[in-house]
Amino acid sequence: MLTDAQVESWLVEDIGHHDVTNHVPGETSGHLVAKEAGVVAGLDAARAVFDYLGVEFEALVPDGTRVEVGDTVFRVEGAARDVLRGERVAVNVVGHASGVATRTRQAVDAAREVDDTVRVACTRKTTPGLRGIEKRAVVAGGGDTHRLDLSHMVMVKDNHVAEMGLAAAVAHFRERVSFTTKVEVEVESPDDAPKAAAAGADVVLLDNMPPKNVEQGVLALPEDVLAEASGGITLDTVPDYAATGVDVVSMGSLTHSAPALDCSFRTGGD
Repeated sequence: MLTDAQVESWLVEDIGHHDVTNHVPGETSGHLVAKEAGVVAGLDAARAVFDYLGVEFEALVPDGTRVEVGDTVFRVEGAARDVLRGERVAVNVVGHASGVATRTRQAVDAAREVDDTVRVACTRKTTPGLRGIEKRAVVAGGGDTHRLDLSHMVMVKDNHVAEMGLAAAVAHFRERVSFTTKVEVEVESPDDAPKAAAAGADVVLLDNMPPKNVEQGVLALPEDVLAEASGGITLDTVPDYAATGVDVVSMGSLTHSAPALDCSFRTGGD
Protein backbone atom coordinates (compact mmCIF):
# COMPACT_ATOMS: atom_id res chain seq x y z
CA MET A 1 0.00 0.00 0.00
CA LEU A 2 1.08 3.56 -0.70
CA THR A 3 1.82 5.73 2.31
CA ASP A 4 0.94 9.39 2.71
CA ALA A 5 4.68 10.09 2.74
CA GLN A 6 5.09 8.56 -0.72
CA VAL A 7 2.17 10.50 -2.14
CA GLU A 8 3.39 13.68 -0.51
CA SER A 9 6.84 13.24 -2.07
CA TRP A 10 5.26 12.89 -5.51
CA LEU A 11 3.21 16.04 -5.02
CA VAL A 12 6.10 18.05 -3.59
CA GLU A 13 8.21 17.06 -6.59
CA ASP A 14 5.53 18.32 -9.00
CA ILE A 15 4.14 21.32 -7.11
CA GLY A 16 7.38 22.76 -5.78
CA HIS A 17 7.45 25.65 -3.32
CA HIS A 18 5.58 28.42 -5.14
CA ASP A 19 2.70 27.05 -7.20
CA VAL A 20 0.86 29.89 -8.91
CA THR A 21 -0.50 27.86 -11.84
CA ASN A 22 -3.12 26.00 -9.85
CA HIS A 23 -4.42 28.83 -7.67
CA VAL A 24 -7.89 28.54 -9.16
CA PRO A 25 -10.91 29.42 -6.99
CA GLY A 26 -14.07 27.40 -6.56
CA GLU A 27 -15.03 23.77 -7.05
CA THR A 28 -14.64 21.64 -10.16
CA SER A 29 -14.89 18.09 -11.46
CA GLY A 30 -12.62 16.16 -13.77
CA HIS A 31 -12.27 12.83 -15.48
CA LEU A 32 -9.57 10.70 -17.07
CA VAL A 33 -10.14 9.53 -20.63
CA ALA A 34 -8.22 6.83 -22.51
CA LYS A 35 -6.76 8.16 -25.76
CA GLU A 36 -5.75 4.68 -26.90
CA ALA A 37 -6.93 1.14 -26.27
CA GLY A 38 -5.27 -0.79 -23.47
CA VAL A 39 -5.56 -2.32 -20.01
CA VAL A 40 -6.11 -0.06 -17.02
CA ALA A 41 -3.97 -0.20 -13.88
CA GLY A 42 -2.73 2.12 -11.16
CA LEU A 43 -6.15 3.31 -10.03
CA ASP A 44 -5.41 2.70 -6.33
CA ALA A 45 -2.41 4.99 -6.65
CA ALA A 46 -4.49 7.69 -8.35
CA ARG A 47 -7.08 7.36 -5.59
CA ALA A 48 -4.35 7.78 -2.97
CA VAL A 49 -3.20 11.02 -4.61
CA PHE A 50 -6.66 12.57 -4.65
CA ASP A 51 -7.54 11.22 -1.19
CA TYR A 52 -4.45 12.96 0.17
CA LEU A 53 -5.67 16.22 -1.35
CA GLY A 54 -9.22 15.77 -0.06
CA VAL A 55 -10.69 15.29 -3.53
CA GLU A 56 -13.54 12.83 -4.09
CA PHE A 57 -12.47 9.99 -6.40
CA GLU A 58 -14.58 7.44 -8.26
CA ALA A 59 -13.08 4.66 -10.39
CA LEU A 60 -15.44 3.75 -13.23
CA VAL A 61 -13.62 0.52 -14.09
CA PRO A 62 -11.44 -1.83 -12.01
CA ASP A 63 -7.75 -2.47 -12.65
CA GLY A 64 -7.32 -5.07 -15.38
CA THR A 65 -10.17 -3.76 -17.53
CA ARG A 66 -9.65 -3.39 -21.26
CA VAL A 67 -10.60 0.12 -22.37
CA GLU A 68 -11.11 1.63 -25.79
CA VAL A 69 -10.39 5.12 -27.10
CA GLY A 70 -12.70 7.61 -25.41
CA ASP A 71 -13.58 5.47 -22.39
CA THR A 72 -13.69 7.32 -19.06
CA VAL A 73 -11.52 5.66 -16.43
CA PHE A 74 -12.18 7.72 -13.30
CA ARG A 75 -13.91 10.88 -12.11
CA VAL A 76 -12.98 13.36 -9.38
CA GLU A 77 -14.70 16.28 -7.70
CA GLY A 78 -13.44 18.86 -5.24
CA ALA A 79 -11.68 22.20 -4.83
CA ALA A 80 -10.34 23.27 -8.23
CA ARG A 81 -6.91 23.99 -6.78
CA ASP A 82 -6.57 20.47 -5.37
CA VAL A 83 -8.04 18.73 -8.43
CA LEU A 84 -5.50 20.49 -10.63
CA ARG A 85 -2.64 19.81 -8.23
CA GLY A 86 -3.35 16.08 -8.25
CA GLU A 87 -4.02 15.83 -11.97
CA ARG A 88 -0.53 15.37 -13.42
CA VAL A 89 0.73 12.96 -10.76
CA ALA A 90 -2.39 10.80 -11.07
CA VAL A 91 -2.31 10.81 -14.88
CA ASN A 92 1.39 9.92 -14.90
CA VAL A 93 1.02 6.98 -12.52
CA VAL A 94 -2.10 5.59 -14.23
CA GLY A 95 -0.57 6.01 -17.68
CA HIS A 96 2.63 4.24 -16.64
CA ALA A 97 0.89 1.43 -14.76
CA SER A 98 -1.63 0.95 -17.58
CA GLY A 99 1.23 0.72 -20.05
CA VAL A 100 2.77 -2.09 -17.98
CA ALA A 101 -0.59 -3.86 -17.73
CA THR A 102 -1.19 -3.49 -21.46
CA ARG A 103 2.25 -4.87 -22.37
CA THR A 104 1.72 -7.75 -19.95
CA ARG A 105 -1.69 -8.62 -21.43
CA GLN A 106 -0.15 -8.66 -24.91
CA ALA A 107 2.58 -11.04 -23.75
CA VAL A 108 0.14 -13.29 -21.90
CA ASP A 109 -2.19 -13.47 -24.91
CA ALA A 110 0.72 -14.31 -27.20
CA ALA A 111 1.97 -17.07 -24.89
CA ARG A 112 -1.49 -18.55 -24.29
CA GLU A 113 -2.05 -18.98 -28.03
CA VAL A 114 0.62 -21.68 -27.80
CA ASP A 115 0.21 -23.01 -24.25
CA ASP A 116 -2.69 -22.03 -22.03
CA THR A 117 -0.86 -23.06 -18.85
CA VAL A 118 2.43 -21.17 -19.19
CA ARG A 119 2.88 -18.17 -16.89
CA VAL A 120 4.32 -14.86 -18.00
CA ALA A 121 6.21 -13.14 -15.21
CA CYS A 122 7.99 -9.86 -14.66
CA THR A 123 11.37 -9.44 -12.95
CA ARG A 124 13.02 -7.11 -10.43
CA LYS A 125 13.84 -4.69 -13.26
CA THR A 126 11.44 -2.13 -11.86
CA THR A 127 11.59 1.62 -11.26
CA PRO A 128 12.93 2.41 -7.76
CA GLY A 129 10.04 3.53 -5.60
CA LEU A 130 7.42 2.20 -8.01
CA ARG A 131 7.91 -1.55 -7.70
CA GLY A 132 4.61 -2.13 -5.90
CA ILE A 133 2.67 -0.20 -8.53
CA GLU A 134 4.44 -1.94 -11.41
CA LYS A 135 4.07 -5.41 -9.92
CA ARG A 136 0.36 -4.84 -9.34
CA ALA A 137 0.07 -3.60 -12.92
CA VAL A 138 1.59 -6.87 -14.13
CA VAL A 139 -1.04 -8.77 -12.18
CA ALA A 140 -3.76 -6.53 -13.66
CA GLY A 141 -2.48 -7.54 -17.09
CA GLY A 142 -2.71 -11.24 -16.24
CA GLY A 143 0.96 -11.79 -15.44
CA ASP A 144 2.84 -13.18 -12.46
CA THR A 145 4.82 -11.00 -10.05
CA HIS A 146 7.78 -13.42 -9.71
CA ARG A 147 9.67 -12.59 -6.49
CA LEU A 148 8.74 -9.22 -5.06
CA ASP A 149 12.14 -8.70 -3.45
CA LEU A 150 15.30 -10.61 -2.60
CA SER A 151 13.76 -12.16 0.50
CA HIS A 152 11.03 -14.02 -1.40
CA MET A 153 13.28 -16.55 -3.12
CA VAL A 154 16.95 -17.38 -3.46
CA MET A 155 18.28 -17.11 -6.98
CA VAL A 156 21.66 -18.72 -7.55
CA LYS A 157 23.16 -16.76 -10.43
CA ASP A 158 26.21 -17.15 -12.60
CA ASN A 159 28.37 -15.04 -10.28
CA HIS A 160 27.53 -17.33 -7.35
CA VAL A 161 28.41 -20.39 -9.43
CA ALA A 162 31.66 -18.78 -10.57
CA GLU A 163 32.67 -18.17 -6.94
CA MET A 164 31.54 -21.44 -5.34
CA GLY A 165 30.60 -23.92 -8.04
CA LEU A 166 27.01 -24.96 -8.80
CA ALA A 167 26.46 -27.70 -6.22
CA ALA A 168 28.31 -25.87 -3.47
CA ALA A 169 26.39 -22.65 -4.13
CA VAL A 170 23.02 -24.40 -3.89
CA ALA A 171 24.09 -26.20 -0.69
CA HIS A 172 25.36 -22.91 0.77
CA PHE A 173 22.01 -21.18 0.36
CA ARG A 174 19.95 -24.24 1.31
CA GLU A 175 21.60 -24.14 4.72
CA ARG A 176 20.52 -20.51 5.22
CA VAL A 177 16.88 -20.42 4.11
CA SER A 178 13.61 -21.47 5.64
CA PHE A 179 11.97 -24.65 4.40
CA THR A 180 9.31 -22.38 2.88
CA THR A 181 11.79 -20.54 0.64
CA LYS A 182 12.37 -21.83 -2.86
CA VAL A 183 15.77 -21.91 -4.50
CA GLU A 184 16.11 -21.09 -8.18
CA VAL A 185 19.28 -21.77 -10.13
CA GLU A 186 20.24 -19.90 -13.28
CA VAL A 187 21.97 -21.94 -15.99
CA GLU A 188 23.27 -20.89 -19.39
CA SER A 189 23.49 -24.33 -20.99
CA PRO A 190 20.84 -27.06 -21.31
CA ASP A 191 23.45 -29.54 -20.05
CA ASP A 192 23.55 -27.72 -16.72
CA ALA A 193 19.79 -27.94 -16.15
CA PRO A 194 19.78 -31.51 -14.76
CA LYS A 195 22.88 -30.69 -12.70
CA ALA A 196 21.02 -27.81 -11.06
CA ALA A 197 18.05 -30.07 -10.34
CA ALA A 198 20.31 -32.74 -8.86
CA ALA A 199 21.91 -30.09 -6.64
CA GLY A 200 18.51 -29.29 -5.15
CA ALA A 201 17.01 -26.50 -7.26
CA ASP A 202 13.26 -26.04 -6.99
CA VAL A 203 13.27 -23.93 -10.16
CA VAL A 204 15.78 -23.92 -13.00
CA LEU A 205 16.14 -20.71 -14.98
CA LEU A 206 17.24 -21.35 -18.55
CA ASP A 207 18.81 -17.99 -19.25
CA ASN A 208 19.79 -16.32 -22.54
CA MET A 209 19.25 -19.42 -24.67
CA PRO A 210 17.50 -19.82 -28.01
CA PRO A 211 14.19 -21.71 -27.80
CA LYS A 212 15.65 -24.99 -29.10
CA ASN A 213 18.20 -25.04 -26.25
CA VAL A 214 15.52 -24.14 -23.71
CA GLU A 215 13.47 -27.09 -24.91
CA GLN A 216 16.48 -29.40 -24.47
CA GLY A 217 16.91 -28.15 -20.92
CA VAL A 218 13.22 -28.66 -20.10
CA LEU A 219 13.31 -32.24 -21.37
CA ALA A 220 16.30 -32.97 -19.14
CA LEU A 221 14.54 -31.84 -15.95
CA PRO A 222 12.55 -34.07 -13.59
CA GLU A 223 8.81 -33.33 -13.48
CA ASP A 224 8.88 -31.88 -9.96
CA VAL A 225 11.29 -29.08 -10.92
CA LEU A 226 9.86 -25.94 -12.51
CA ALA A 227 11.46 -24.57 -15.66
CA GLU A 228 11.71 -20.86 -16.40
CA ALA A 229 12.99 -19.12 -19.53
CA SER A 230 14.38 -15.62 -19.44
CA GLY A 231 16.77 -13.28 -21.22
CA GLY A 232 15.83 -10.80 -23.92
CA ILE A 233 12.42 -12.34 -24.61
CA THR A 234 10.14 -10.01 -26.58
CA LEU A 235 6.48 -9.93 -27.56
CA ASP A 236 7.49 -11.43 -30.90
CA THR A 237 9.43 -14.33 -29.36
CA VAL A 238 7.14 -15.13 -26.42
CA PRO A 239 5.25 -17.80 -28.42
CA ASP A 240 8.52 -19.53 -29.35
CA TYR A 241 9.53 -19.81 -25.70
CA ALA A 242 6.03 -20.79 -24.56
CA ALA A 243 6.21 -23.70 -27.00
CA THR A 244 9.34 -25.13 -25.32
CA GLY A 245 7.43 -26.61 -22.38
CA VAL A 246 8.65 -24.16 -19.74
CA ASP A 247 6.38 -23.36 -16.83
CA VAL A 248 7.30 -19.67 -16.76
CA VAL A 249 8.47 -17.10 -19.29
CA SER A 250 9.90 -14.05 -17.52
CA MET A 251 10.37 -10.68 -19.22
CA GLY A 252 12.09 -7.62 -17.81
CA SER A 253 10.60 -5.55 -20.61
CA LEU A 254 7.15 -5.78 -19.04
CA THR A 255 8.24 -3.14 -16.54
CA HIS A 256 11.37 -1.46 -17.86
CA SER A 257 10.27 -0.86 -21.45
CA ALA A 258 6.48 -0.66 -21.51
CA PRO A 259 5.25 2.58 -23.14
CA ALA A 260 2.76 4.56 -21.08
CA LEU A 261 -0.88 4.32 -22.10
CA ASP A 262 -1.93 7.68 -23.52
CA CYS A 263 -4.58 9.23 -21.27
CA SER A 264 -6.02 12.75 -20.95
CA PHE A 265 -7.41 14.51 -17.88
CA ARG A 266 -10.28 16.88 -18.59
CA THR A 267 -12.10 19.19 -16.21
CA GLY A 268 -15.83 19.75 -16.34
CA GLY A 269 -18.52 17.26 -17.37
CA ASP A 270 -18.03 14.14 -19.52
